[in-house]
Amino acid sequence: MSLLEIGYRFQQIGYGTIQRYGLMIVKKTPSPDDSKQSVRWLATKAAVAPLDYIRSADQLLTGKMRVFSIEDAELGDIPQWNRDPRTGIVAPLVFGKSLNYRDAKLVGDIKYLWEPNRHLQLVRIAQAYALSRDRRYLVGLAKQLNSWFEQCPYLMGPNWTSSLELAIRLINWSIVWQLIGARQSLLFQDAEGQQLLARWLQSVYQHCHFIRGHMSRYSSANNHLIGEAAGLFIATLTWPYWCDSQSWKRYAFGILEVEAIKQNATDGVNLEQAISYQQFVLDFLILAGLAGKADNANFSSDYWQRIECMLEFIASMMDVNGHLPMLGDADDGYVVALAPQADFCPYRSLLTTGASLFNRPDFFQKSKKVDDKTCWLMGNVAAKFSENMMKKAIFATRRHFNEGGYYLLGTDFDSANEIRCVVDCGPLGYLSIAAHGHADALSLSLFAFGKEFLIDPGTYAYHTKKAWRDYFRGTSAHNTIRVDGKDQSEPGGNFMWLHKAHAHCGEWMDDESGQMITARHDGYHQLSDPVTHERQVTFHQQLRRLVIVDRLLCRGSHSIERFWHFSEACEVSINNTDVFVSNQGKSIIMRLSANHVNDVKVYKGSESPISGWVSRRFDDKTPTTTVVESITISGQTELASEIEFEPSLLAVKAS
Repeated sequence: MSLLEIGYRFQQIGYGTIQRYGLMIVKKTPSPDDSKQSVRWLATKAAVAPLDYIRSADQLLTGKMRVFSIEDAELGDIPQWNRDPRTGIVAPLVFGKSLNYRDAKLVGDIKYLWEPNRHLQLVRIAQAYALSRDRRYLVGLAKQLNSWFEQCPYLMGPNWTSSLELAIRLINWSIVWQLIGARQSLLFQDAEGQQLLARWLQSVYQHCHFIRGHMSRYSSANNHLIGEAAGLFIATLTWPYWCDSQSWKRYAFGILEVEAIKQNATDGVNLEQAISYQQFVLDFLILAGLAGKADNANFSSDYWQRIECMLEFIASMMDVNGHLPMLGDADDGYVVALAPQADFCPYRSLLTTGASLFNRPDFFQKSKKVDDKTCWLMGNVAAKFSENMMKKAIFATRRHFNEGGYYLLGTDFDSANEIRCVVDCGPLGYLSIAAHGHADALSLSLFAFGKEFLIDPGTYAYHTKKAWRDYFRGTSAHNTIRVDGKDQSEPGGNFMWLHKAHAHCGEWMDDESGQMITARHDGYHQLSDPVTHERQVTFHQQLRRLVIVDRLLCRGSHSIERFWHFSEACEVSINNTDVFVSNQGKSIIMRLSANHVNDVKVYKGSESPISGWVSRRFDDKTPTTTVVESITISGQTELASEIEFEPSLLAVKAS
């Protein structure tokens, strides 16, 4: 940490200590100014089918909801808001800023505890009310809100520790507020309703005051800072009832303007180097932007241009069937959950929303349909584009993202014959701790014919299960090379890296013959005999063949492992150094580096060593096939492999 950051950290500790003793806190919420008008930025009468919302809301009213890997978590119609639904541990109701929420023995898995407290599920109940006008949904909302205010008093317990969690809660409260009719809601018409209104407004003010005093700065100024500013900004427009609201609004607006540019590269890559956080940050920026437009507090053209570039990156990385490489961390974290459908895709939804925001029919063509979330935000996007416009709407995939460090090789993009290879030679992550990056330098992902073949296996764990956390973000969980059993980058905790590998692209070629990239990283320069890993990936257009050449530049002897992780949908078999892979009738053959490999092993669901796993959702993992080539080298060595794309490979294998 820099001296400035050390000073800021001590200042925050001091501020928390002062608040613990009752100073610099909200002792009495100012009276709200009823003349101020709440800003509505949501389409509160979306053209959606009500049945899915009603079914979902009815289940929520019984106290059941999905929380990560728990399909039907029993929260109760009056939830225990300070309880981890996974372990049953109830966190102590102590001063929040002194609570060690990373201590699983004390709070359980904090991700599971925090998730229901983000109140995404309250939005679903409010949506059901907006679509049906059934007052039992208002009764359910009142019960949930009142219980939260009672169980989570100001500054106390696990729900008063992280400003980001408060900010997400404010955004979802804003949506609920709009859906039920704001201050004119039937919910507030009687004496009990007026009491609820007063408690709610008091808590909103306390949330805003807390966030303003506990912003994520310096090495923590990643998605947390954007989320905190977005929550604060949206809150000041939804509840503009206090003198402080205007200063909070200006402060949050300024942060969003700066951080939208600072945290996202000019080529549209979010600098945390994690696809899941790309969508997370986009939601914050878009929701804040829509709220600002509704208030005529428009963000700059640079702000909106950066959002459009971020959407172009997602569209470019997405294959014909909507698959994206699972780069970097993912925790299934969403700002809002406006669509109840099980097949909802947040990335396609963002493209549909972007189509309307930027008049981009090519985004709509790529996303393929109007989703419910976009309907609540933007109305019916499909009505904005004529049939003639859609015929001409072809998304022009960008193949190289020099600043973000991603390169696309392949052919026939967005068609049934598509071949799409993504090569990663970007930074480890954002700022000094690179919290959400993985040790995946020079890794690649491969999609063909709309199927996943070579994959990034995901994330699985965050605060708990250290061995699994280390594996999924380590080098051996990625399609790259490990030297002497060590990761390219050295972790210093669950969300921190000490030594970081630096990767860069040395050469990029793209012409009618195909594409070629040569890149290298220095992650193994710290060894007593430094090793440079250089990888050259070439796609031959006419042959429809991918060639991967790895060069290990060193002087001495080293143990080398090269990992290939296949989708769990793939059937994999090996004959000598030929790997036959099929996925739902589509096939490839991978020819390994026969001249050098001493050993080829296949893992599937192995726990010793940990290998052969994929995690599609937080806290959920599935066995898959991982092929590992092992070799002992002495001095400079070259390993070459190639992949052929041929639908008739199974017949070849059988013969």
